[in-house]
Order: sequence, then C-alpha cells, then structure tokens
Amino acid sequence: MMLPLMLADLAADLPQAVRLQRLAGWLRTHFQCGAVALLQREGDDLKPVAVDGLVRDALGRRFAIGQHPRLAAILGQRGVTCFHHDSNLPDPYDGLIDSHAGEPLPVHDCMGASLYVEGRPWGVVTFDTLEVGAFDEIAQDELRQLIVAVEAAVRVTQLEGELRALRALRGDAVGEGVPAGDGEIVGRSEAMARLLHEIDVVADSELPVLLLGETGVGKELFAHRLHRHSRRHAAPLVHVNCAALPESLAESELFGHVKGAFSGAGGERAGRVEAADGGTLFLDEVGELPLAVQAKLLRTLQNGEIQRLGADRPKRVDVRVIAATNRSLGDLVRQGQFRADLYHRLSVYPIAIPPLRERGNDVLLLAGRFLERNRARLGLRSLRLSPGAEDALRRYGWPGNVRELEHAISRAALKAIGRGADRSDIVTLEPDLLDLDPGQLPATPSAAPGVTPPVAPAMPLPMRDLVAACQRQAIEQALAASQGNWAAAARLLELDSSNLHKLAQRLGLKG
Repeated sequence: MMLPLMLADLAADLPQAVRLQRLAGWLRTHFQCGAVALLQREGDDLKPVAVDGLVRDALGRRFAIGQHPRLAAILGQRGVTCFHHDSNLPDPYDGLIDSHAGEPLPVHDCMGASLYVEGRPWGVVTFDTLEVGAFDEIAQDELRQLIVAVEAAVRVTQLEGELRALRALRGDAVGEGVPAGDGEIVGRSEAMARLLHEIDVVADSELPVLLLGETGVGKELFAHRLHRHSRRHAAPLVHVNCAALPESLAESELFGHVKGAFSGAGGERAGRVEAADGGTLFLDEVGELPLAVQAKLLRTLQNGEIQRLGADRPKRVDVRVIAATNRSLGDLVRQGQFRADLYHRLSVYPIAIPPLRERGNDVLLLAGRFLERNRARLGLRSLRLSPGAEDALRRYGWPGNVRELEHAISRAALKAIGRGADRSDIVTLEPDLLDLDPGQLPATPSAAPGVTPPVAPAMPLPMRDLVAACQRQAIEQALAASQGNWAAAARLLELDSSNLHKLAQRLGLKG
C-alpha cells in the first residue's frame, strides 16, 4: 500500500496545511475515489482541515454534527462505517463534489472512519465515490489497516504545529495558518498567516496593542485571540464599545461610582476597567472616547490606578489594554480630538488587519462558512455558489469586508428562497443574487461590437476556473446569436444538445 512512502512524505519539513492536504490527496489516489476529506471536531461541529475533490469553499464550512447523520454515524463508532448506494441518509457533500459541482450526487457509495489521537477523539476521514460497489469489503479492510497510520500522520502534524508555535514564541520561526482549535478566524492566505503569527507572538507579552483596520475586518475576533493566547487567558476579557458610551455616563461606565456620586447613584458600582482586573480590557472604537475620559484612562495606563466617580481614594488595578479603531488616531491628535500622550500609550504595538480584498481566495473560504451557516438556518438540502458568483466574490472590492460578505451571502440565500427555490433541491447562488455594488467591481476591457469581453480577474485563477469562464462565455455568445434557442446554440457550438444542457447546468447557467 506504499504506506512507508506516504509517512516519509508527511515527515518532510512542511506546513501543517500542506501535510494534511498531501495526506488527503494520497488517500484519494490510493482508493481511486471522487473525494476525500479530513475533518477535525470542534465542539459540536466538524471542520474540514484538508479536502481533495471537493469545491474550494468546503474548507471554510463547518458541518454541525447534529445536522449531518452520516458524519454523526462515522464519528459515533470506532472502525469503518460504510454507506452503500441505497442509503437514504443525506450526504453532507451534496452539490460540493468538484467534478459534479452544483449537481445532486448521483447514486454513489461513501465510507469513513473516526480518528483518535492519543486515545481522544480527533475527528473523521470520509471517502466518496460515484462508482457503485467500489467500497467493498476489500476497500473497507484496507481502510481499517490504514486508520492507525492516518492517526499517526495527524498526530505528527499536530506535534509539528505545536513545535512551530513554541519556536514562534521565541522568535525562531514563522507560524502558518490557523492553529487547530481556533474555529473563529478563517483564512489561509499569506497575509493572514503573517498576521496570526504576529498576534500570537505579541499575545504573550504585556504590551498594549492597537488593532487598526477598516470596518468589518473582524477586529473583535483578533482581540479575543490576543486574550486567549495571553498569560491572562483564565481571567476575564471585558469588551467596551466606546462609540456606544453616552458622554455623560462614560466615566461611570469605565471607572465606576460610589453612592451619591450623581443623581440616581443609589449604591456603589464597579466600572468596566475594574471588572477586567487581572485580565484584558478591550476598548473597541477607542477613537470615540470623550476627551475628559481619555485623561483618566491615561492615568490607568501610566500608574495602574482608577478612581471611582465620587470616591476620595484611587484603587489599584492590573489590566492589559487592547484597543481597536477604524479611524486614524494620528489625524485625530492633530485635530485636537484625541490626546497625544494617550495615543502613544495605546499604540505601543500597532497591528494592521488586512482588508478582505487583500486576502486572495480567503473570500471563498469565508463564503463557505456563511453558506453552510445559512443552509442550516434555512433548512436547505445544499447551498453553493455558481462559478460566476465565485468569480464575482474574488473580484469585488469589499468596502465592508467580512461583515459585508456575510450579509451578501445571507441576503442572496433569502432571495433565492423568495424567488421560489425548492429547499429540497441544491440551491445555487448566481451573481445577481449577491447584489454587489457595480462600483466595487473592476472595469472590464473594451471589446469589438457584438463580442463579450472576457472578465479580468483581480488575481491569477486556477486553470479549471479559466476554462469554465471561457465555456460560459462561449455558451452565452451562442445563445445570444440564437435568440435563446438552446438547440440552435448547440449546433453553433457543435455539441450534442443534451450535453450542452448538462454543461450549462454545471457552469451555473441553468437552474
């Protein structure tokens, strides 16, 4: 079974994601099947960490165990679980097999096995094939023999990741990707790898951190990660939205008050800073803090002291401050709206969070996360993007970043239902359903009259996407020349009519 060669390959000095991807590819080749997925358990969900043969957004999805009976069955028992072609249990990958993207899975077999690392449940490995009977007793026996090796490979990869993380904390190596167990931040781009490494390194320090970035990039998520990876992780993280603090109550909210400090103060009350004692204080939208409160916050950063409103004596507190803003604090300082001394105290370690448009194909992983979330929320059999919609997401400027993407996917799913999509079918979202602002899409080059110009992507596309784009363009041109007559378009393209219909459906040109 070439098992030693597979393990030797995985023992090479490779990033975690590449190791697991090679493992998935090796398993797919060995069993000659349509798709393989390695999924790690995180709470009540299974998170794909490596896939081969599934659509690219699958890596961003989270499969709720309670909503997917096949995955639950595989996870619920040791050994191999096989589902034959006549199984009536829904397949979690319906519409997501790359070779039949958007199509209901035809009659097929699938099997899987639960994986354990150091005696504890880790996740599952799944196999799908469109060849009925391929996963016979011989194939199942082979998988039984391979389970121990797959678990060993996962463990080696996990240990290597832990070693890299320790080296990164000492400044010896650069981290890569999202570590296991962090199910909130989705992304595998180089920009995200650099950011996560930087955050994990500074998290172990006590330095104040200033998170900078456009609205919607997820500054709160990164603040939580900083706290979770810090020495204060067992203490509270207290979140303060500075923009939501009324100026008249801001001082009391942050620093507390004593009885009789103002009208209505019937008793003593601790403020948010005091609540964060021993932990982390996260000041979101810190640029909105009133100037009078900024002076008191500066005292806390300088001396570790607070004074409740109306109190005679200060109190000692031990807090680490993480601040975030989408504004230029330097400009606010020059305009006299923000204290220069507080700005310098907060920005000891500034971290810029990249906008979504600079994160490459992370947009598809995030879209996969939101697609699966909406599929479950709306009770759909399957929810996916057409190739045209994927291309639009990659090219769009995303002024609202991840938050805007989430809203676009949710809105499109609701629109699809509103336009009559059957919840028991595979629902495919087309570009028009995304309702993207045309001003945020790059202009296409001019073309001769009657010729549809090719779409210029913002980044190089894989060959399969380029081929699909050319096929869509050719079909659209043939339909335009034939006044929408599919039979005539097939003749122009020199294709069998039924094959044209199948191709158009796979490309997302037909429902």
